[in-house]
Amino acid sequence: MKLLYFAWVRERIGKTEEEITPPAGVATVADLMNWLAERGEEYAHAFENRKVIRAAIDRNHVQPGAAIAGAREIAFFPPMTGG
Repeated sequence: MKLLYFAWVRERIGKTEEEITPPAGVATVADLMNWLAERGEEYAHAFENRKVIRAAIDRNHVQPGAAIAGAREIAFFPPMTGG
């Protein structure tokens, strides 16, 4: 699946996107964030406060408990404000 990173998530990780194959047992967005946080210092920094990070699966906003099975694209981004 393709992961996309936006705003300060992208800046902390140091890349805009990547293709990954999560291990067995990574079934939800929350599981994926936990697994990513273990991949290295930059990921740990990006996902240190997972409660504020928003996610979208195939361009639809989802909650952390959303299943990732079958997802083609998952995006991570900080909260957005309008103006």
